[in-house]
Amino acid sequence: MKEAKRNSFKGSIGFVLAAAGSAVGLGNIWRFPYLAAKDGGGLFLVVYIILALTFGFTLLTTEIAIGRKTRQSPLTAYDKIKKGWKPLGVIGCLIPILILPYYCVIGGWVLKYFLLYVTGHGMDAASDGYFGGYITQEVQPIIWLFVFLFLVAFIIYKGVNSGIESFSKVLMPILILMVLGVAIFSLTISHTDASGVTRTGMEGLKIYLIPNLDGLTVQKFFTVVMDAMGQLFFSLSVAMGIMIAYGSYVSDEANLVKSINQIEIFDTVVAFLAGVMIIPAVYIFMGQEGMAASGPSLMFVTLPKVFASMGVAGNVVGCVFFAMVFFAALTSGISILEAIVSSLMDQFHISRTKATILESIVGLMGGIIVCLGYNKWYFEFQLPNGATAQILDILDYISNNFFMPIVAIGTCILIGWVVKPKVVIDEAEKTGVKFGRKNLYVVMIRFVAPALLILLFLKSVGILRVI
Repeated sequence: MKEAKRNSFKGSIGFVLAAAGSAVGLGNIWRFPYLAAKDGGGLFLVVYIILALTFGFTLLTTEIAIGRKTRQSPLTAYDKIKKGWKPLGVIGCLIPILILPYYCVIGGWVLKYFLLYVTGHGMDAASDGYFGGYITQEVQPIIWLFVFLFLVAFIIYKGVNSGIESFSKVLMPILILMVLGVAIFSLTISHTDASGVTRTGMEGLKIYLIPNLDGLTVQKFFTVVMDAMGQLFFSLSVAMGIMIAYGSYVSDEANLVKSINQIEIFDTVVAFLAGVMIIPAVYIFMGQEGMAASGPSLMFVTLPKVFASMGVAGNVVGCVFFAMVFFAALTSGISILEAIVSSLMDQFHISRTKATILESIVGLMGGIIVCLGYNKWYFEFQLPNGATAQILDILDYISNNFFMPIVAIGTCILIGWVVKPKVVIDEAEKTGVKFGRKNLYVVMIRFVAPALLILLFLKSVGILRVI
């Protein structure tokens, strides 16, 4: 009776856009271009695409199939697949709980910058020390955190159809058009620096697309593989419970194989376009050295300086860019909160309203702690991978570098060796459609994916230092 009442996406396009919206987040925009620039441009792209079609496809298919088969959220789905595997679901649910507070803080930063450009004050963002001065304030970041979290919570409160599906159908097409528009603009501009050197967007595109094999060794190649695989976690929203939650809302009549292929295409295209959008623009105005920026420093420090260098057009481009980043952050924030809310509903049988309010309060409290980590509660902590961290970085490290590989490895063991791949294959072929990459899936889930994930985990926690 409970399964019959469970909401579901009205159509496959709603599911694809919602899942793609989850996948297209800040990781695609501020991490993918940096890794592409660092890891030999086209070489990283080729490795990433191969991994997306094999490794990423395997994890994505597995999680969506688990969700649809069990009609459960990540907290309860694993135990339904196999008794005794509840702890894996607990970790899978803990990941979005850890991510939500700091993701909403960053979403608040995006809103603040969008407002700057909308009001014509984009040049302020380009001034030295502006970003550091803003995040160390005690009140403003908390206000924008609250606004962003409220928007996310409101959409989740509206439900699967009226909330997630309806908003995804509007936001995703606009997001794609914005990314495409800024990417095309980046290719059309040029700039002559103080030394008289002129750089063009097409030159930046060549750096992005043409593989740079200079000094490539086996060790460096494995580094590229590990970077690309780590990026896939961000890009496809796997190993954080999201795709299990969304999969539980997919109807039995939907063509799962086709939907997964479409999600892969959506995500890869947007990730690629993020590189086209950012790398040429940064190269034109800041040269090769400017392409070393990643994470918040790329989006909130480097790019505002790039927009300022564009003159009058920079404020318009900056406005469109941060609107696009806001949509990307919003669709991902929605999926993160939904993974938690659906888990609370399934585990404790409470209403969507209660679950949304409860987790929003927890997320707000956590977000305030993250904000205070840049002022009143500031400290520096050395992570196992050598990075110096504050509260936000610690939450990010625990969720992304520790728990996510563990969940992914556990999922591969469960499906590959305990209940066997046939469980997922049968779910994918439920509607009579052929599972085209069936043999590849079996090999990946049983052997290749676990091996790669163990290497990634050892590298993430600082044990494996040779790659």
